[in-house]
Amino acid sequence: MAKIVGVEATEFSYPVADLGIDAEGFARVYAPGTTTVMTNWIIAIETEDGARGEYAAQMAGKKVNLAQVLRLAPNLIGRDADHRELIYDDFKRALQAVAHVGVGPIDICLWDLLGKRLNVSVSTLLGGYRTRLPVYASAMHGDRNGGLSGPERVLAFAEQCAALGYRGFKFRGWSDGDAKETIATIRALGGALGGKLDLMIDPGGDLRTFADALRVGRACDEMEFFWYEDPLRDCGTSQAVHRKLRQMIRTPLLITEHVRGVEPKADWIVAEATDFVRADPEFDLGITGAMKIAHLSEAFGLDVELHGCGPAHRACMSAIRNTNYYELGLVGPTVGNFISPPVYACGYSDALDAVQPGGYVPVPTGPGLGVVYDWEFIRKNTTAVHRFSKQDK
Repeated sequence: MAKIVGVEATEFSYPVADLGIDAEGFARVYAPGTTTVMTNWIIAIETEDGARGEYAAQMAGKKVNLAQVLRLAPNLIGRDADHRELIYDDFKRALQAVAHVGVGPIDICLWDLLGKRLNVSVSTLLGGYRTRLPVYASAMHGDRNGGLSGPERVLAFAEQCAALGYRGFKFRGWSDGDAKETIATIRALGGALGGKLDLMIDPGGDLRTFADALRVGRACDEMEFFWYEDPLRDCGTSQAVHRKLRQMIRTPLLITEHVRGVEPKADWIVAEATDFVRADPEFDLGITGAMKIAHLSEAFGLDVELHGCGPAHRACMSAIRNTNYYELGLVGPTVGNFISPPVYACGYSDALDAVQPGGYVPVPTGPGLGVVYDWEFIRKNTTAVHRFSKQDK
């Protein structure tokens, strides 16, 4: 038994230059002269034999998600760290009213713990056979400040990514949901880079009407986009509207980023409301949950595309046949990947320049997730520490 005796969640912060908030008040965008202090956290789980698993959140690094982790952490004390399936099942039920996101980082940390105890990589534990992963650049939200501020600017950044070696490029558009500007960008990208890069679009729920979503989808058809992701303000939760959209356009839809876990994804597949299936080790109840979704998709003959980036994502993708691309983002022409915290002391990177010749990123091969965290940096920038042990249970 690998008895869990301690859990620790450490909050930290780091500044990102030229990053601000758009007019809608939520999306991070290029803002020259503005410095944003990003907050994040790292979880560590220890067993009585002295082993320690660690995981620094990326997309799930918001405090609202940390609150879920802190809700679950006391329940880990005294459990067998190898009982990941049971922990997955119990914690899924515990967070049934709050979207399950807190389960993911805990599960990822348990996989890192197992790999370190056995001195093998998580990729190896999953049956991974890929040593490098084809990658696309996933652009940050468009802005009005001279960064990704129009079709020409987006095209220039896509051409920059192509020159770096990326095999695909995805843009997001603007929070005001201007369909005409989005369509102009689609045509600019397709006209210049169609056939050179796989092109994708993720409006992120910005488009305001079904008519706008349909117009944008038909522009994607015209330019032969690889996929069309989360167009509408249903926030990617309505099977009915996406099934209708599928019936009227040719470009494959990639939905289900905003529904959590294997069961809802199955409903979307059966309803024929998406073409590709989204999974995320952080959002979909961990590596355990993401692999369930990959196998579900495989059973239906569909491809699964992992959302976001990070060492857990690379480990999962290394063991999945039915998948196409690693998403490296969010990135811009002048702003670094502000989602990925600067906490690695081993050379691991999800920065824009991390792409290798041929358009790949490597799969870490060291024990656990294969990364070493820079605890000197984390402690220097710590804002709060939450510890749980036997007396807290």
